[in-house]
Amino acid sequence: MLTPAQIAVIKATAPVVAANANRITGTFYPLMFERYPEVRAVFNQSHQRSSAQPEALANAIIAYASNIDRLEVLGPAVDGIVQKHVSLNITPDQYKIVGTCLMEAIGTVLGAAVTAEVADAWGAAYWQLAELLIAAEEKEYARKAALTGGWRGARRFRIVEKTPESAVITSFRLAPVDGGRVMDFQPGQYLGLCLSIDGQTVHRNYSLSASPNGRDYRISVKREQQGLVSGFLHDRARVGDEIDAYPPAGEFVLREGNGPLLLITGGVGQTPALPLAEQALASGRKVIYVHAAINGSVHAFREQVDRLAAQHGALTPVYCYAEPQDGDQPHLTGLLDQERLAALLPQEDGVAAYVVGPKPFMAAVIKALTALGLPSSSIVHEFFGPREAIA
Repeated sequence: MLTPAQIAVIKATAPVVAANANRITGTFYPLMFERYPEVRAVFNQSHQRSSAQPEALANAIIAYASNIDRLEVLGPAVDGIVQKHVSLNITPDQYKIVGTCLMEAIGTVLGAAVTAEVADAWGAAYWQLAELLIAAEEKEYARKAALTGGWRGARRFRIVEKTPESAVITSFRLAPVDGGRVMDFQPGQYLGLCLSIDGQTVHRNYSLSASPNGRDYRISVKREQQGLVSGFLHDRARVGDEIDAYPPAGEFVLREGNGPLLLITGGVGQTPALPLAEQALASGRKVIYVHAAINGSVHAFREQVDRLAAQHGALTPVYCYAEPQDGDQPHLTGLLDQERLAALLPQEDGVAAYVVGPKPFMAAVIKALTALGLPSSSIVHEFFGPREAIA
């Protein structure tokens, strides 16, 4: 626990750290990768080049420092970090590496402002958060290992099926090499993969795109421009190849409720929505499944959703193509604007909207739903792109 004196120092220096947070994280990552190259595997290097991860860490530092004496407000964020870390098999030793390099980066950027008192307070603050996360992650590791079909650490899986779903999305069905069961998961969660590509170890998380069955898992991967892992999976991975996987994780799951479910997805964002829709339908809920795509060539899973709609009268699919091609048969053309969403929004009580897709798409849809009067507490969203590793 931080002492009152340490908390006072954190509060007093937080504005200075916040003003230099991007410089600190921009110093921290190169330092850590140079000194401890083994940790590069758990970071998405494309997000490093785009500054997405340094900015995410900077924002996290600012949020933590700003709430140093009321950490309970960070609960949801902490839960998300725990799930992400468990999916990557993060260990306590890696916290030591991060802590050492982060404190050195703070000292490098702030210079003489980092007195012994300041260094002591920020070091204690880091370890307060680290110990909280380590304990929560250990609890989650143990819980997953105790489940039927559960495991801890890497487990070897074999690609037993590879299916093109569209011009840019391919599904991979993975079964354990040991022939045992696999643990159930909550629809909306993702699977952590560890791959070796040309001698380089890399980690990625991909949403589970089929409902749990106890036998295998399905992930569906979009080919990303210059994407190291997606390119490898699309072009080089073959049926029979083996990869390591960590237990399913993630906090983007269906909340309790009986009201209608409005699922709004863009691009490959529909992959976690498929099992979410099946779960909601199985519980008797009405589902409006809205998917936005550029055109039919990149629209995956249309036949699967249409079959599901034929089996369940409570499911209404709505496909919106921004630039339809000859032969496409969307329900709507153009973009999902506020007027169109107003026509799709159920009028019953207890409506919940789940929005999954690229950030600009999500921002526009959430803004429209909010303008239509849907409470923010009824809107659940998940950015869907190449998932970041630890921030």
